[in-house]
Amino acid sequence: MMLASMEALCTSRYSSATPCTGGEVIFRTMAQGRGMDDPYSPEALSVLTLTNLRIRLLKPHHCPASPFTSSRGQHNAPQQAPNIQFLPRVPRRSSHNSTQSDSAPYAIFSLLARGTCLCHGHAEQCLPTGGQDSSVQVQGRCVCTHHTAGVHCEKCAPLYNDQPWRAANGSSGEPNPCQKCECHGHAQSCHFSQRVWRSTGGTSGGVCDDCQHNTEGRRCQRCRPGYRRHPARPLDSPQACTRCWCDPVGSVPVGTSGDAAWCHPRSGQCHCKPGVGGSSCSHCLPGHWGFGPEGCRPCACPLTCDPFTGFCLESKTNGEFYNIPLGGKIPDLTHFHPHEENKSWSNELTVSALYYTGKCTCKERKVKSVSDLCRMKHSYVIKASVLSAHDKGTHAVVQVKVRKVLRSGTVLLSQGTHSLYPLSWTSRGCTCPVLNPGAEYLLAGSEEAESGRLLVTMQSLVVPWTNTLGFLVSEALRQGCL
Repeated sequence: MMLASMEALCTSRYSSATPCTGGEVIFRTMAQGRGMDDPYSPEALSVLTLTNLRIRLLKPHHCPASPFTSSRGQHNAPQQAPNIQFLPRVPRRSSHNSTQSDSAPYAIFSLLARGTCLCHGHAEQCLPTGGQDSSVQVQGRCVCTHHTAGVHCEKCAPLYNDQPWRAANGSSGEPNPCQKCECHGHAQSCHFSQRVWRSTGGTSGGVCDDCQHNTEGRRCQRCRPGYRRHPARPLDSPQACTRCWCDPVGSVPVGTSGDAAWCHPRSGQCHCKPGVGGSSCSHCLPGHWGFGPEGCRPCACPLTCDPFTGFCLESKTNGEFYNIPLGGKIPDLTHFHPHEENKSWSNELTVSALYYTGKCTCKERKVKSVSDLCRMKHSYVIKASVLSAHDKGTHAVVQVKVRKVLRSGTVLLSQGTHSLYPLSWTSRGCTCPVLNPGAEYLLAGSEEAESGRLLVTMQSLVVPWTNTLGFLVSEALRQGCL
């Protein structure tokens, strides 16, 4: 007997000349000794699955002569053979080697073939294919469970492709069900991505198909361009994303490509023109006037001015004075979140770009590669968002919230609120480098060990934080040069 799992199963058990008629031959594809404990394994399925069964009748066996007398000497009548209907004799061409016995008829007395439909361990029953019952063939359609689908439960259901499909384990009993994709109720189906599976370390590979309710993303987890998150709706609500509304006069129009977002998808802050403020860009920022198609112009006044006429006001009409450092630029509110702490400037003497616009051409510094980060010799390197700026006359103070400490010197740093001291603002009479409230930056500079101050000078690195910059920082950390 050959026992290799992929070889033919042979036996001499049924090779005897007796019984001459009415004998029984039993064949099992999963016979003992074939080394296959799991009937749903690929090796077992290659042996078990079939669509047609062929039996070859090669030649008759010569029955030996047997006495019809018992050992006790009693005469017994010959046993009556079963009622066998022999096949008609098939004439054959005569040959020198053929004998009369070669042409004797022979046939199968009875044939019983048992089988089940192939369901890979994901079904308990099968139904007739096409709704027609048949007693002469195995039912062809599995009633699938474990979130599987298909005639043979050979794939996952439309919304259950977060992990690769697997057959059940027949030896351990593990069902290996399909896992549901997390689409937050905004998709009816998903597909499995091998690339996503590898990127998540083999934990999730589902990608939602045709996200609805104005959502997008691998899991329909964010609003598509032109929409923002509704603050009072959960993520799985059909109304989770609501359309942005931006004032057409004060906001920057959507790009011709049609894929630019009208507002920030979380805060709803629109992209405002120079000097324009508000979540929908509907009015001038404090210290600006003349709301129109070109935005708003800065007030040329010691304190503030009328937002409609630009005339200087001798006293504060609203009890508060806001002086936003421009550095030649309007604050970028794209990354502003309403829940962030945002303090106004104090009503103290100020030296800012607002009154010295001629001096305020700030040169932007860029980080183009990992080597640019590795060459830095600064005492501290942090990722932080600007909360507020205060000009004390003799010096300026900028409050920031540190998101991540990438490098620190003698001054101990941790996540939370810290103060920066931009020396260049008072020494040059200009707010360079630019630190806009509400924006997020990569900050690198020197420190004053005696006072424990973090300094910002013209030699400091102040770069707005982007996804590309974040990738470069991660690579620099991996290389150990930050």
